[in-house]
Amino acid sequence: MRPGGVRSFALELARGPDDAYRGGERLCGRVLLEVAAPLRVLALEVAARGGAVTHWLEGRSVGVNAVSSDYAAAETYLRRRQLLLRGTGETTTLPPGRHEFPFSFQLPPTLVTSFEGKHGSVRYCIKATLHRPWVPARRTRKVFTVIEPVDINTPALLAPQAGAREKIARSWYSNHGLVSLSAKIDRKGYTPGEVIPVFAEIDNGSTRPVLPRAAVVQTQTFMARGARKQKRTVVASLSGEPVGPGRRALWQGRALRIPPVGPSILHCRVLHVDYALKVCVDIPGSSKLLLELPLVIGTIPLHPFGSRSSSVGSHASFLMDWGLGVLPERPEAPPEYSEVVPDEEVAAMEQSLLPLLQDPDVSMEGPFFAYIQEFRYRPPPLYSEEDPNPPSEARRPRCMTC
Repeated sequence: MRPGGVRSFALELARGPDDAYRGGERLCGRVLLEVAAPLRVLALEVAARGGAVTHWLEGRSVGVNAVSSDYAAAETYLRRRQLLLRGTGETTTLPPGRHEFPFSFQLPPTLVTSFEGKHGSVRYCIKATLHRPWVPARRTRKVFTVIEPVDINTPALLAPQAGAREKIARSWYSNHGLVSLSAKIDRKGYTPGEVIPVFAEIDNGSTRPVLPRAAVVQTQTFMARGARKQKRTVVASLSGEPVGPGRRALWQGRALRIPPVGPSILHCRVLHVDYALKVCVDIPGSSKLLLELPLVIGTIPLHPFGSRSSSVGSHASFLMDWGLGVLPERPEAPPEYSEVVPDEEVAAMEQSLLPLLQDPDVSMEGPFFAYIQEFRYRPPPLYSEEDPNPPSEARRPRCMTC
């Protein structure tokens, strides 16, 4: 290092490298500059950048020549700039030693999750630039991660997913029978680490044994200039037992655990990351029977209380549809009055009322029976009627707005 040069120039974020940011938060940090001698500086700036890019090549033959087509697209989500030492045309002299320059950025409310794929990526970084007279600018950068919140506690992601397919097994122009497949899961949204209970029914009407399988598949879709490029990866799978000819098999909640994977990316114009549960049946000598159920991998797990009623109701109807639930038995009828009140007590009550009814001075037109008749046949009051016995002023609750 020559005398008067920069000893170190680095960026430091307030959060650790393993911590992620989300839209709407503040990105805070500092620029660390250490010099060995007085340093003349024109300007010191820091900039935050973020966006998605896609790029791939496709080759095709034109006669005897090979022609390659270049596909590329980009989308910007973050562009912020801040001057820590303003460039006014005059230099600022920094004394020897260690200098710290704090900065802070307000992130946009909506960002796309960081992603690295084969033909595209979503990246965010912060870059600091030191401008000095008659010396090339010196730069340093630091990458940070953004996670877009995906809440699975929504009606659309809590709804069950189901489907059915069938296929005639053929081999060399001969039919071997019909193979049918139906599958269902209790909801569409899951988070990494959760277990998907897979319910399926496989009916093998062919003359050959078939093998059912299930897998969670990630599909990366890259888009540019109206073209698409896809890459599929199996992130989790399971295999069932072979189903013999003329046999039927049931999966009553076969467990398929989701590994640590990135969340779904659904709101980017140049790339998507989608997930699906694919249930298939391998048929020897014929193409496989495939059923696909969409999935959304989120970041906010299922709430244990907020969506309990909806999830329990969906799960109950889900089990009833598949014949895995049992209807509650008819409630038992209430006991007879004679079973609760002894006969001796009933007889005593009748004897006590008999003299009153036989008394000639007692008439059914009296005020006592008139009140009973009026109470018995009078319709219930309307909600709009006022209370005939309003509470006293001392007991009446006071209105909060009075």
